[in-house]
Amino acid sequence: MNQIHNITDRNQVVASKLLDIWEKAVRATHLFLTPQDIEDLRPLVLQGLAAIPHLLAATDQEGQPLGFMGVQEQKLEMLFVDPAVRGQGIGTSLVNYAIHNLNVHSVDVNEDNPQAAGFYEHLGFQVYDRSELDEQGKPWPILHMRLPQE
Repeated sequence: MNQIHNITDRNQVVASKLLDIWEKAVRATHLFLTPQDIEDLRPLVLQGLAAIPHLLAATDQEGQPLGFMGVQEQKLEMLFVDPAVRGQGIGTSLVNYAIHNLNVHSVDVNEDNPQAAGFYEHLGFQVYDRSELDEQGKPWPILHMRLPQE
């Protein structure tokens, strides 16, 4: 059983472990990105890890992170799971935790990452809008998804 922990100490060791998970996950799922794109995104990810209000990780029995998420203002801003443990419920556990404990109800997904869109749809999120460009103005379309209002 994995544990979900709030990451309060965002030191260089922790940031390095999370960046490693991010890079492995992105290389496995974001097939539209070039190696240069990934390199260019690294500093933005480190910045995001330092600044996001809620940073949580799912860890194994030894306390090593298997996946992590960042939440800001009821929006899931980032979710990455180590590809070595993908399909084991880690992402689902993190998202369910975010929904039930942090009142998350929206997420943005790269349109060119259909696995992620399908994952969020499986958890009840629905596409309500689409943007041609991502937040950095790159031509990577974004699907805006949210949970239906009760």
